[in-house]
Amino acid sequence: MPYSRIRSKVDSGRWQRIHRGVYATFTGPVSRDAQLWAAVLCVGPGAMLSHETAAEVDGLADRPSMAIHVMIPSGRRVDPVPGLIVHRTRNFRDLRFPPGELPRTWAEDTVLDLAETKSDLDDVCSLVTAAFGRHMVAAGTMRTVLAERRSHRWRREISELITAAADGAHSVLEFRYDRDVERAHGLPRSRHQVPFRKKDGSRGFRDRVYEPYGVIVELDGKQAHPGDRQWEDKERDNAAAADTGQSLRYGWRHVRWDPCGTATQVAKVLQGHGWKGQPVPCSKSCPMAAAPSTAGRLG
Repeated sequence: MPYSRIRSKVDSGRWQRIHRGVYATFTGPVSRDAQLWAAVLCVGPGAMLSHETAAEVDGLADRPSMAIHVMIPSGRRVDPVPGLIVHRTRNFRDLRFPPGELPRTWAEDTVLDLAETKSDLDDVCSLVTAAFGRHMVAAGTMRTVLAERRSHRWRREISELITAAADGAHSVLEFRYDRDVERAHGLPRSRHQVPFRKKDGSRGFRDRVYEPYGVIVELDGKQAHPGDRQWEDKERDNAAAADTGQSLRYGWRHVRWDPCGTATQVAKVLQGHGWKGQPVPCSKSCPMAAAPSTAGRLG
């Protein structure tokens, strides 16, 4: 089609120019799908959506990304395009997609690409556990893809996260409880996400259950503020549970900032229900190193 004819259609408003050489052949709002297709077409051969935009398409992200992220092979170069962020990679996969399906990176690659941009382990953990929780990735494939990323900044931590997520850790808080409270202090292994029937007959899940001892630990992922009275109440309840054997409930304040005190308290309840073991200190500075059999109080 001659350029003059294209220009005429744009000037008359029948077509809309989205990017150089890419036009919407309709009037009215340009849908999100059309914007994403326009980005892929603009960048050219081999381009596929990546990072936040691939996460958006696959359902890992809950809102559209501000800029559209596109991946191309490392050997290609493209001129800057307003509104687009173009990434180049040596780990490029020449994928084929059915007609009409937006080309994008593998979900496992998307997770690793996004994790590479994070500076905090909790953000990485949230990303990986969400991908597993939404059944977007599989442990075996995730390990294979991670093995290709030898220089990934979070390689060791993600390997640990894959094991934890595949084993039922559905959140950052659960991962930290398993690692920093349970394993780090030599507590017995709990069962994860144990189903039960509520009083109304509906189905629920217990976060952690120490079945041989009848001890339940519930993990509340809501961030607690320093003066939050609800957590003062929960701490009183947990202190009572250490004596009476009721279920325990912990949040960020306990698992993230006082894993040693939390482990001490859980150990006391387990011992009261027949556990013959002893918790172990996680480090030289752990309170258990000074008094391994003394139950601490969360403060």
